[in-house]
Amino acid sequence: MAELITSYMGLKLKSPVIAGASGLTSNLDMIKKIEMAGAGAIVCKSLFEEEIQLESLELDKELHEHDDIHPEGLTLFPELEEKGPDYHLYWIKKTKENCDIPVIASLNAVNEKVWVEYAKKIEDTGVDGIELNLYSSPDNSITSSSNIEEEQLAVLRKIRKAIDLPISVKLSSYYTDLTGMIKRMDNIGINGFVLFNRFFQSNIDIKNEKFTLPFNFSSKDDNRLPLKFTGLISGNIKSSICSSTGIMDSDDVIRMILAGADAVQLVSALYKNGPKHIETILTGLEKWMDDKHYSTLDDFRGKMSSEKLSGKDEFAYKRSQYVKMLMQPSEKLMNKIF
Repeated sequence: MAELITSYMGLKLKSPVIAGASGLTSNLDMIKKIEMAGAGAIVCKSLFEEEIQLESLELDKELHEHDDIHPEGLTLFPELEEKGPDYHLYWIKKTKENCDIPVIASLNAVNEKVWVEYAKKIEDTGVDGIELNLYSSPDNSITSSSNIEEEQLAVLRKIRKAIDLPISVKLSSYYTDLTGMIKRMDNIGINGFVLFNRFFQSNIDIKNEKFTLPFNFSSKDDNRLPLKFTGLISGNIKSSICSSTGIMDSDDVIRMILAGADAVQLVSALYKNGPKHIETILTGLEKWMDDKHYSTLDDFRGKMSSEKLSGKDEFAYKRSQYVKMLMQPSEKLMNKIF
């Protein structure tokens, strides 16, 4: 029978399927079901800087809400509830203590001080790794792309220097030179890249003229972009590659490993099908490997990466394929579409 063991960020995983950060990985009962279904690792739901700042504001409010009341009418100490990032850190620690598979924490911050401070606090919980979510949202300020990139690289250098934990970066695809940026991060000593983060996007309710925040699941078509960049960078960086977004079944997992992925992350597929879907995916992967006579994932990992391709497939991930499609006779192209 095929062996599904893989290595990601220097961590040994019993399978290449990782449950990505989501509401599903904020519940210990659900996490145990995910583990039992065969997941190689889980990424805990993200800690956001907004939660950290909110706690600070609420704490200040609670400490000072009775400043103008006579002290004899009050207890000595204000009532403070356990909440926010401190509880999140406690919960990550308890999750690690109750799991037999690697537990990776997820941090989504903005300011350099918060990134470094909470990366250290996360390391103290005893988790196996940390996933950093880098994202710069466009606003009305005039900030060049090079400045944004340099700021992100500076943060990564400081975090890498501050902690010994394996670090992965969950990237957006919105970089002018994505492969170049990945290479620069790789040189800092990042241990893994997750391709890509799927962001919530607001919509407009035209009837009520209000913004809405729909919960949009990914679909199989969404995995073309991570497939492309997995294939492009495989064999060209030292870090591990974890493909994410639109990975719904065993076929998608196989494609990503053929392109060069060390692991994959699932979120939407778990929401749609439940944790037992991991068993279905792994069974399909094992069957395909047995049919192909592959004993391990390394037997076919990266077999169809850009580095390994030659002949007519050599430029499969590059612009020439786009040009080739557009230069087809219009009638032939229309027949393909319709």
